[in-house]
Amino acid sequence: MKVSLREIHGPWDAGWVLDKHMLKSTYLGDDAYGHAQFDNERTDVGEATYQLKYKSDWSQAERLAKALANHVYPKFKNVGLIVPMPATKTRRRQPVTEVAEELGKLVGAPVFAELLLKAPNGKSLKDLSTKQEKIEAIGGSLSVKDCIEGDDRYNLLLVDDLFDTGASMQAACKVLSAYPKVRKIYVAALTWK
Repeated sequence: MKVSLREIHGPWDAGWVLDKHMLKSTYLGDDAYGHAQFDNERTDVGEATYQLKYKSDWSQAERLAKALANHVYPKFKNVGLIVPMPATKTRRRQPVTEVAEELGKLVGAPVFAELLLKAPNGKSLKDLSTKQEKIEAIGGSLSVKDCIEGDDRYNLLLVDDLFDTGASMQAACKVLSAYPKVRKIYVAALTWK
């Protein structure tokens, strides 16, 4: 899978994104129901992410995890655990969790899918345009569930699918950094907007 890495900065210790999501989007007109139609050209990573999230092509989770394992994971030191960003939309299988689980298998790190929780608030961040709108939508919806045994502190890798303004990652890092079992926070996203 072809990638074009981008370093991202924020209230985390290090962060990387695999590639841009969309290369080009051409408006084709509206369909019979008045919905806008587009011809979208995505990067390899963008297409794999799209197929995983919107077409339920679960085989893409392993491909994306391999790209993270090969290109991003080596940039982080001593990752002790992997945490997927909690989803806004309820699905039977969560795409980001699937990628995190596959990454955990590849690198031999435990995945704590229930460590970071998101209270349902019905607001999808992808429909909001400004960072401030996204921060307000996230509000206090994120929390940590103490599910790590013992008192050791770990370097944590937070995995998400799309990096735009960084609002959701910032909110997650704020909550995670207050958790006494976290030492460093690394972030990785599949694509950027």
